[in-house]
Amino acid sequence: MSKTFSHQRAAKKNKETGWLMIIRILLACVFIFAGLTKIIDPVASGIKMDEYFISFGMEFMHPFSLWLGILMNIAEFTLGFMLLFRIRVKLTTLGFLLFMVFFFFLTAWLAIAEHLEVNYGYNFNVVKDCGCFGHAISMSNMETFLKNVALMIVTLLVFAKRNDIPDIRLTLLGQWLFACVGAGISLFLQYYFLTHLPIIDNSNWKKGKNVIELFVEKPAEIEILFEYQNAKGEEMFLTMDEMGTISETIPNFYSAFDYVDRIDSVMNEAVKPEMEGFSMLDEQGRDWTNIYLNENRENLYILFMHDLDEVDERGIKSENLQKLISECISKDIDFVGITNSSPEKITEFKEKYNLTFPIYHNPINPIKGPFIVRDAIRSNPGLILLQHGIVAQKIPWRKF
Repeated sequence: MSKTFSHQRAAKKNKETGWLMIIRILLACVFIFAGLTKIIDPVASGIKMDEYFISFGMEFMHPFSLWLGILMNIAEFTLGFMLLFRIRVKLTTLGFLLFMVFFFFLTAWLAIAEHLEVNYGYNFNVVKDCGCFGHAISMSNMETFLKNVALMIVTLLVFAKRNDIPDIRLTLLGQWLFACVGAGISLFLQYYFLTHLPIIDNSNWKKGKNVIELFVEKPAEIEILFEYQNAKGEEMFLTMDEMGTISETIPNFYSAFDYVDRIDSVMNEAVKPEMEGFSMLDEQGRDWTNIYLNENRENLYILFMHDLDEVDERGIKSENLQKLISECISKDIDFVGITNSSPEKITEFKEKYNLTFPIYHNPINPIKGPFIVRDAIRSNPGLILLQHGIVAQKIPWRKF
């Protein structure tokens, strides 16, 4: 009797309560969601890793940024997957605790450093957006820290109650194989989106976007009037259009009237672009942005190569790309390139691959950006077709 009672008591003690199940599932779903928002855009994870390395003076880690970003996404998604299905609960909750402790202190420093930068003039080159939810949700460092405070409390609670959460009813091998399913899902999805493009495009160059409104300054609208006066003191004010047809309505106008003055009136002030920093500079420093990004240009292909040192050679040497360039030349369709690399690098690059189309330079601050060219398409090189200033097509180099 006493033995049966002790077994019943142990089973009752190991039963997960309703409130514990709810917070466990919510915590798991947060990790799965955060992992998925980055899994769909693994290149962005690598970029964010690189930003952290630059901020902490660890530029030597740049070659590993992408792979570390991918591994972090796998770890985050798999931890959420394991907690959701109660796989190796004690080990999983320990993983959650270590994960949250690291990011708790990291985001605490980021929040403090940003506060010191904004209010006291310090310069830590702090990363402004932690990237916790990829590009899906943008959060300030303080918001991120407060979010991690809440998650830390929940994580500590789940960790403290880990003995009350029973493992899924599988053998030890079965549990590890099930965990591998979660890791495999995250790995496969990242491979797919790495070789294609993100299924959800959060960039400023997504299909259907009018990049003219975003990046090009609208010049001021000026009305020009020309004042003329005849011998009788009669005045006439003519616009530019009226100047072209005045001789038809008054044949002796220029002999009867003398030019007095020109009056310029600003009808509408110049409107700055929503995002500043996009430019297409040639070797002389002339900006071609207004020439190419305008509504009258029917078709424009732009080959984005944010860093010429990292351009994939297979993309540049692609036979299909070379055919497209030749076709554009024969049909008088504009085909240009743009990069953040220096004009000297552009000259070397064009000579190396025998390229005849113009490649323009977009200067950036290597730490603060703006990283418009880098973030336009998750491919280096990557091709974007604009039609009347609207993004019509995006093609990664693997699709050339």
